Amino acid sequence: MMEQIYIGVDVAKLWLDIQHPSRAPRRIDSSPSAIRAFTRAVAKEGAWVIFEASGGYDRGLRDALEAAGARFSRVNPRQARDFARAMGVIGKTDKVDARLLAEFGQRLRPAQTPPLSAERQVLLAQVTRRRQLVEMRKQEVTRLQQTADPEARADISSLIGLLERRISKIEKRMIEIVSAAPDLAEIDRRLRTVPGVGQIVSATLLAELPELGTLDRRRIAALAGLAPITRDSGQRASRRTIGGGRPTVRTMLYVAALHASRHSLAFGHFRRHLEAAGKPVKAALTATARQLLTVLNTMIASEADFVETAPS
Repeated sequence: MMEQIYIGVDVAKLWLDIQHPSRAPRRIDSSPSAIRAFTRAVAKEGAWVIFEASGGYDRGLRDALEAAGARFSRVNPRQARDFARAMGVIGKTDKVDARLLAEFGQRLRPAQTPPLSAERQVLLAQVTRRRQLVEMRKQEVTRLQQTADPEARADISSLIGLLERRISKIEKRMIEIVSAAPDLAEIDRRLRTVPGVGQIVSATLLAELPELGTLDRRRIAALAGLAPITRDSGQRASRRTIGGGRPTVRTMLYVAALHASRHSLAFGHFRRHLEAAGKPVKAALTATARQLLTVLNTMIASEADFVETAPS
């Protein structure tokens, strides 16, 4: 059996740096024709492409890889940088990043990123825009709190109102997209049988975490950024923390866990048990979010609705 070939690709706005394990590094422009030619060659060779999520610049590469039927992993930039530090690489250039991504694939063999259906792609665009508007609203609310001038406050308040209307419009569109796609609508219905998981949380998970139900609990927690990270050294045992993963998913699950712990017997008991054992509120909520994700992952994998269980 031939060994899997991993190709590292560093994505920039105007070009892609490519590192094949048995060839010299090369750079191609980011035009659709150049990317299509590259992805067709990758698919023909049976290689596996590793690249970072790069704020939208990677969309053309991902679409072309899916169209060509090539396998790929879209990895979190923080995870890639942690790998680079572990390899003793401090400097950062596009060619170095491409080489490290190829090495990342070879050593860690990350899970394949599943292709997004057309409906999920449309939904993801709306989820992304909602996140941007929510962040803008947050910034304006902070400015309102820091401003005393009446005219400035009136202007900021007006803008906050506009942003809230735009967010509401996008949320309605997200719900429409999910409702119009039978496969998404069924998963959405199932997810929302869990107390605390509403339409926006569900739509965000559908768009941002398509791997839900396809991975084990540890890997899905790592993707969501909810896996506890150990940072022990010598005799020092530090507190476990979370990080990396997909921040939007983590935030949504945290909010859902807060509501679930208030409206579900099982999740409420889980959170209170941790707090009674001395866990800080935030740590207990984070653990509850991780437990919630595990339940959701199992539900989708087994095609089962949530069933409330009495705490033991």
